[in-house]
Amino acid sequence: MPRRAPRGGRATPKGTQTSSGRYTPPIPREVKVSPRWVPVLMFVLLISGLLVIVLNYLGVMPTESGEASNWYLLLGLGLITGGFITATGYR
Repeated sequence: MPRRAPRGGRATPKGTQTSSGRYTPPIPREVKVSPRWVPVLMFVLLISGLLVIVLNYLGVMPTESGEASNWYLLLGLGLITGGFITATGYR
């Protein structure tokens, strides 16, 4: 009859841990840095989207009826979305 391994106890043999017993992550080989234009583009898109939305509701944006237009709202939200997408690529 085969002998069963005991349950519980060590998962690794006793001599395989480092002297301190803590995990040390490997040193990254290359740190990626974004170009200078990425954060600039991000802030330009976010701020311009906010301005388009605010100016639309203040009645400054040109419309036929003089009221707030949904197209400017969609344009502002699109610019803000572009800013968020740019922010996810920033390193």
